[in-house]
Amino acid sequence: MRLFKREELAVDPVDLAYLLLGSVVEVDSPAGTVAARLVEVEAYRGAEDPASHSYRGRTRRNDVMWGPAGHLYVYFVYGMHFCANIVGAEDGVAGAVLLRAAEVVSGPEIARARRKAAKRDRELAQGPARMTAALGIGPEHNGADLVSPDSPVRLLAGEEVPRSKVRAGPRVGVAAAKDTPWRFWVDGAPEVSAYRRGGRARPAQ
Repeated sequence: MRLFKREELAVDPVDLAYLLLGSVVEVDSPAGTVAARLVEVEAYRGAEDPASHSYRGRTRRNDVMWGPAGHLYVYFVYGMHFCANIVGAEDGVAGAVLLRAAEVVSGPEIARARRKAAKRDRELAQGPARMTAALGIGPEHNGADLVSPDSPVRLLAGEEVPRSKVRAGPRVGVAAAKDTPWRFWVDGAPEVSAYRRGGRARPAQ
């Protein structure tokens, strides 16, 4: 697999979400390397998206979201978890895609040691906080350049997922624009997180 090029990721977050499904996030640590194939993501735009961290403008916290594309935006949530996003859009335009679920494809023994609560391998990275824990992503990775071969976190282009295999539905855990159908997942992938708020999955547009 090859590293993505920055210009490939400098697209609208919704388009980036489609592109990221099937791609692989690879993370180095002293324990070794863990890699996971993305099966569920969630798009967030900037000024026009009230659910986005960048909706009210640029701050120290969301600075990475404003580009350039191809960097990792990591934030702390609920006082206990980290979530990871891949930045897209043009430089200076905020936009990112939240990584929601993945299949661990390399380093499963390391991921299991980090996620002892997981009863099955499909649960290792099933959900945004579980994913960062399994991969070993933390605050030190905020701003990591995913398209650099020297980066401890890299984004590799995997096998493209056909649009016919992608489903879309409302985003999870947001109070604003909660019905916006910008959560995308690979149909039938067992690692996809459970949607607990109801609603019916529909073919992606």
